[in-house]
Amino acid sequence: MRTAALRILQIGAIVIVLAASTLTVFDLDRFLVPKELVLHVAALLAALFAFGAIRRTAFTRVDWILITYLLLSGASALLATNRWLGLRGFAVTASGILIFWIARALREAGFDRPLLNALAIAVVLAAITALLQAYGVSMPLFALTRIPGGTLGNRNFVAHVAAFGLPLLFLAAMRGRFVLASCGVAIVAASLVLTRSRGAWLACAVMLLLFIVVARVWTRLLGVLAFAAFGVVAALVIPNTLRWRSENPYLQSVAGVANYEQGSGRGRLVQYKRSLWMAAAHPLFGVGPGNWAVEYPGSAPRSDPSLNQSEPGMTFNPWPSSDWIAFVSERGLAAAVLLLLALFFIALAPNEDRLIRATLLAIIGAVVVAGLFDAVLLLAVPTFIVWAAIGALMPPSRSADSPVGAGRLRAGPTLILIVISAIGAARSGAQLVAMEMYETRGSLELASRIDPGNYRIQLRLASRCAHAKAAHALFPHAEAARAASERCGKR
Repeated sequence: MRTAALRILQIGAIVIVLAASTLTVFDLDRFLVPKELVLHVAALLAALFAFGAIRRTAFTRVDWILITYLLLSGASALLATNRWLGLRGFAVTASGILIFWIARALREAGFDRPLLNALAIAVVLAAITALLQAYGVSMPLFALTRIPGGTLGNRNFVAHVAAFGLPLLFLAAMRGRFVLASCGVAIVAASLVLTRSRGAWLACAVMLLLFIVVARVWTRLLGVLAFAAFGVVAALVIPNTLRWRSENPYLQSVAGVANYEQGSGRGRLVQYKRSLWMAAAHPLFGVGPGNWAVEYPGSAPRSDPSLNQSEPGMTFNPWPSSDWIAFVSERGLAAAVLLLLALFFIALAPNEDRLIRATLLAIIGAVVVAGLFDAVLLLAVPTFIVWAAIGALMPPSRSADSPVGAGRLRAGPTLILIVISAIGAARSGAQLVAMEMYETRGSLELASRIDPGNYRIQLRLASRCAHAKAAHALFPHAEAARAASERCGKR
């Protein structure tokens, strides 16, 4: 049964990187929704096979912290203005923590190495799709904007995966697969450079520092870093099809890493400040998972750089430019602190194996730093890879940490998470069906019933009052939906 769970997570890690839709009208959602579906299905199926093993895993304070975090997130989703987005965000979190429990159970059964190897392969595949796009390969599943995003849909997403995925390749190289893993390091390093993601570059620097300080395996690591340097040089020297506006784009990105006086850096500060004001108005539960984009326009002037000027009352992105700003504003300060505490205690867990400890610390460090500048754990791919890696790297629990009846204690929460993953899978499947019907000009009325939370479909049908009001309820500050709803009120 545990072998089946391992295979599901291994296959899921590969599929989630490659999963995408050709429904270009939906831009980011054509990448995000299929990947969320894979996340939920993999968590659901693997948990069913590994249920007995999960029950036998010791119950620790990290588990209690994560359960409390989930409870706060669930309450936040129930209280959200847009509960469809609340459910979507909450389900991603729940499936991620379920994968963490599965990976821990697999580690205690001795299946950690094959799982970590599969995750490392997934990281390399993500980098390969970005490099293929950067060097002129065109495929329907590749990103059309924010290139080179490959099958992840956004160059920043590729960069984040590279930053927290490199330690997995370092570990594989240190454990004996030196040449193969080091070639993977070169590929991932090249993709990281070409993305020009400054936040990911900072995360990578922190990751590398932590790994070097903790691992202390100088000879082999220097060899791996030589491969990384080769990948960086190759990315800078080999001509690509990317069309940046400046003559020295990579040097400009390096120079602008700490620039918060203008450009995107200045926009982030404005956004963070107003998002924290919003959080202060909803201190306990926040505005709800995924609901930052719903509520932010109500507290920002029209000139705010985060707002979409072509769609008044809407934001450019569905999340703020920071995981941690999102967690505080959407789920409340307590939930954000609990998640940080969980990561902190995992990082502090004693481990005699320096390589394992270095890899675990490097991944957590990269995730925390990358999350300061963009969405990371809000997304399906990082959620899958990070929580699976942390679970597989976390040292086995001591028997003293497990109270009497630990199996019964863990069974209830595990079953609840399995149900939430099943709901998340059904929700993602419904979204994909409705998106397909929208793009192929199927019955929009039927599509709106399949996915009542699809704002685009509801607005398209806004000539009918029921749909106009539904669109307005989903995004109350969107001027198009508000105007359509007000016309209905005058009839």
